[in-house]
Amino acid sequence: MQLISSVTSPFVRKVRVVLKETDQEGDVEEITVATLPTAPDPKVSAANPLSKIPALIRPDGPALYDSRVITRFLDARSGGTLYPDNQIWDVLTLEATADAMMDAAVLMAYELRLRPEGMRFEDWIEGQWGKVDGALDALNTRWMSHLSGPLDMGQIAVGCALGYLDFRHDDRGWRKGRDALDDWFAVFCERDSMRATKPV
Repeated sequence: MQLISSVTSPFVRKVRVVLKETDQEGDVEEITVATLPTAPDPKVSAANPLSKIPALIRPDGPALYDSRVITRFLDARSGGTLYPDNQIWDVLTLEATADAMMDAAVLMAYELRLRPEGMRFEDWIEGQWGKVDGALDALNTRWMSHLSGPLDMGQIAVGCALGYLDFRHDDRGWRKGRDALDDWFAVFCERDSMRATKPV
């Protein structure tokens, strides 16, 4: 299989962490691309009609895309421990929360890095951060017991989302007033899979 990827994408990082946690790295060749919404790489468009990464090219079926589809596939392929039946709705909700944080944070990064300074829409940027801010509060107040439990996909997604905030939006100071979440992440990001996939 081939993974169409970028080392800075938090959605790709989710997949890469799952590959490491489930010992499937040797089954997947990573194809690194430089792609933008305004100039998608042809390899991305060929694998995903939406021209977004990640995409997983399989030899025995159509390419899979959207990180949640790919991680669910890889989990099933490895024996299925990251989406446990007894907590499936919590795990999916937590993963969706983290993915929404990443969506908003990526859109902020595009606005700040790609749009000329005089054309940036500051209210829109702040609106995106408002989504992230609300999700961070929810994680810190409602989800700590789950985050502290056995490893699942919700935890991986949250870890990747927080890592992306450090990478692209460190000036926002997401840790302030969220000591429980900060403490959890300090431990979680020391996992081998997180250390190996940290964006630089």
